[in-house]
Amino acid sequence: MDVNVTLATWSNLLVYSAMAVYAIAFLLYSSDLFAGRTLASSGKQTASGRVAAKTNAKASAKASAKAGTPVRTSRNGSVAVLDREDDAETSGTRTDGTETGRTGTGGPGEAATTASGTAGRRTTARMATALTVLAAGLHVAAVLTRALSVTRVPWGNMMEYALTASALAVLVYIVVLYFADIRYLGTFVAGGALVTLGLCITVFYTPAAQLVPALQSYWIWIHVPIAILSTALLSVSAILAVFQILKARTEQKDTVTGLGRMFNRVPASDVVEQLSYRIAAVGFVTWTFTVIAGAIWAEVAWGRPWGWDAKEIWSFVVWVVYAAYLHARATRGWSATQVAVLNIVGFSSLIFNFAIVNVYFDGLHSYSGL
Repeated sequence: MDVNVTLATWSNLLVYSAMAVYAIAFLLYSSDLFAGRTLASSGKQTASGRVAAKTNAKASAKASAKAGTPVRTSRNGSVAVLDREDDAETSGTRTDGTETGRTGTGGPGEAATTASGTAGRRTTARMATALTVLAAGLHVAAVLTRALSVTRVPWGNMMEYALTASALAVLVYIVVLYFADIRYLGTFVAGGALVTLGLCITVFYTPAAQLVPALQSYWIWIHVPIAILSTALLSVSAILAVFQILKARTEQKDTVTGLGRMFNRVPASDVVEQLSYRIAAVGFVTWTFTVIAGAIWAEVAWGRPWGWDAKEIWSFVVWVVYAAYLHARATRGWSATQVAVLNIVGFSSLIFNFAIVNVYFDGLHSYSGL
């Protein structure tokens, strides 16, 4: 089968276009993230400030209760007075007409409070998100044109695998963003996609060509896409784990200064941990399927399901590390930070499996194309 050189060229041009848009989104996301220092009201209160705020809240609650106004008490002891006509939690709007974010998730409609006390719309973050969606569209178009240029699946070598996996990682970010405000990850998602595409077009670059005979099997439609999905899910989970660790460190301080103020954009560390865990749990399930499907394919191709090939060993290592991560999270004695470190170690082993084992380790899975 011939290669459509025109479509292959278009695929490369779309990669460059996506890189340009990702670069702008990266700069805008970075500007928004580091502008977190203007969020004076979102910084950590001192111990005396928390006591005073709680005392004032309780006094206000008693007065409101006498007046017949409904009162809600949170688990941490803080008290909120609800307005019957306009509950800020359910409607997303305060009584003074200022929009607020969705409680607990910090949705995309969240209004950031600036140092002057006025509500901001985080225009920079909105622009960055819109550009990320545009870049993702160009990214996906690059994957599709690459596939059409060779009339086969677009994951036959390292370049195509990285191209597809990075596109899927950005799509995972966009989907999760619909349910929770994780725009604080945007700097690393857009930056990661930019770096990956740069590697695809330079270090990992492989001219469009047909599959080698060993990969001409229907299992390439099953085994590899699930591995790509696992990579995308575990990538986002690992980035969240990094933010969880750094946010937890800032929460231990009474005052946050310098670059630490960027984490004013980040929700509480336990909220970040929950999201990271849920995504990693799904990624672990899909990676389990990846290992099983790979063993079945090995049986079909080589007459044995497992031969301790370098790729097989490291795929199993990745599975063991993430199994340890899930076990540690369910075991007493492990702190949230220690569990997050295991998550990062698991992702590091995944990257090692892809970038090092594929290139420098000899074995039956040497399909990098480099």
